[in-house]
Amino acid sequence: MRVRFSSRELIDLAVAWVALGVAFTFFLRRDLAFGLLDGSLPVGRAAGTLALSMATVGVGFLLHELAHKVVAIRFGQIAEFRADYGMLALAVGAGLAGFLFAAPGAVYHGGRNVTSRQNGLIALAGPATNVLLTFAFVPLMAVEPLSAVGALGVTINALLAGFNMIPFGPLDGRKVLAWSKAVFAVSFVVCAGLAVAGLLFGGGF
Repeated sequence: MRVRFSSRELIDLAVAWVALGVAFTFFLRRDLAFGLLDGSLPVGRAAGTLALSMATVGVGFLLHELAHKVVAIRFGQIAEFRADYGMLALAVGAGLAGFLFAAPGAVYHGGRNVTSRQNGLIALAGPATNVLLTFAFVPLMAVEPLSAVGALGVTINALLAGFNMIPFGPLDGRKVLAWSKAVFAVSFVVCAGLAVAGLLFGGGF
């Protein structure tokens, strides 16, 4: 199996990564948003928070989407990520306004027909990746000066796992539920429980 990226896809991934980093930078640090608006933005502090956001929030979102792509290709699909530039602009505006909103885009796949099971596994790959990333960030919480990276990485990936397993609209949980109620039930309990634990113990927000 070979995973390839078109030039447009690479640009979309890069733009989504940066835009999400900017959006969460202003959401996490309200002083930076106010500084941008009144012309007193502290560049050094903004750069540090941007790096933190891109290493946690950006990575969590994009690896979630790339997991969909890899599994779709594994099942013989043609799959590419497409950024939603309108939604990315809205995410940055939401961050400046002080509330959380992010819908960077999605992986679109097509080709030969996939079974309900395969479609469910493609959907499940995203939240499963966030579960793995949640545990990958845990050790960093005890290591200075990376504790902030670990805490935010745990929190955001736990929330992404839980949120995307909601069986509603275009979210992954709906496709998993359509495939298997049993798999959905187990996955939802794990992801929702992880989201609650991430909020209580991650300390990322």
